[in-house]
Amino acid sequence: MTTMAADPLLAPDSTESPSDIRRHELAAFLRSRRERITPEQVGLVRGRRRRTPGLRREEVAQLSAVGVTWYTWLEQARDIQVSAQVLDALARALLLDPSERAHLFALAAAPDPAPGTECPTVTPALRTMLEQLDPIPACVQNSRYDVLAYNRTYARLLCDLDAVAPEDRNCLLLAFTHDDWRASIVDLPEVTRMMAAKFRASMAGHLAEPAWKALLHRLETRSPEFREVWGRHEVVDQRGRTKYIRNAQVGLLHVEHTNLWLGPSSGPRLVSYPPVDEETRSRLERLHRIAVDGDR
Repeated sequence: MTTMAADPLLAPDSTESPSDIRRHELAAFLRSRRERITPEQVGLVRGRRRRTPGLRREEVAQLSAVGVTWYTWLEQARDIQVSAQVLDALARALLLDPSERAHLFALAAAPDPAPGTECPTVTPALRTMLEQLDPIPACVQNSRYDVLAYNRTYARLLCDLDAVAPEDRNCLLLAFTHDDWRASIVDLPEVTRMMAAKFRASMAGHLAEPAWKALLHRLETRSPEFREVWGRHEVVDQRGRTKYIRNAQVGLLHVEHTNLWLGPSSGPRLVSYPPVDEETRSRLERLHRIAVDGDR
C-alpha cells in the first residue's frame, strides 16, 4: 500500500504555524513545477541515465543562478529567506505562467517585481504624465530594459506591445527575439550592438542579482546573435540620440530618443520619442489615433 505525504492545508489539527505551512506548500509547488519540465524545454541535453522526472534540482539552480544547496533547502521547506529577485529567477527558470507566478510569490509572501505588476516607481501621477505625452511615444524602463509602463502610442510603436506577455516586455529581449520589433528597427545590427553594450555597462552594478543573470541566460539561450555581440565585451553609457523607426502602420518615423531619470542613473527612467520633423509628428498623431481606436 502506498502512503502519500500529508497535505498541511488539509490537516486542521496540525501544530504547524502558518509560516511553516506556507513553506511546505512552497516546497511542494516548486517540486511539482520542476518535475513537469523536460530538459529540452529549457535548452538542456537529456542524458542517457535520467531517473529524475523533469529537471534536476541542480539544473533549476543553474538556470536560476542560485546555489544548489540553497535551492535544495527551499524544496525541503527549510526556514530560509528568499528575495523577490530570486523568486523572479525561479519563475522564469520553471516557465511559470502568470497565475503560477502569482501563486509562487503569494506562497513566499513576497511582492512581485516583474513587468506588468504594480511597481512603486510608476505612480499614478507618472501614469498620467505618460498619457498626457501622447501622441509622443513614451514608457518607463528600468536599467535592465524591462518596460514598467507605457502610453498608447508607444504600445504600437515597434510592435503590438499589449499582445506581448508582461514577463516578456523587455526591450533587449524583444530587440533580439521578436520579429515585429526587429522589423521596426532601422539599422538593426548597430542598435542591438549598442543595447547590448549598454546592458553590459549597467549589469556591472548587478552582477550578483538573479534577475539580471536570468535575463542574460534567456538572451544567450534564445539568440545566437546576442551571444556573438555579447562576446565583444563592449560597454557604452546611456545617452539619447536620433533614430529611425519603420512603423508597420504609418511608415518611417524620425524621432529623438530621450531619457529622463526618475532617480539614480542606475535606476528607472522615462523614455520618450519626440518627433524630429513635422512629417513624423503627423505620423505619430495618426499612430495614436490608430491605438485609441484599437482600444475601443
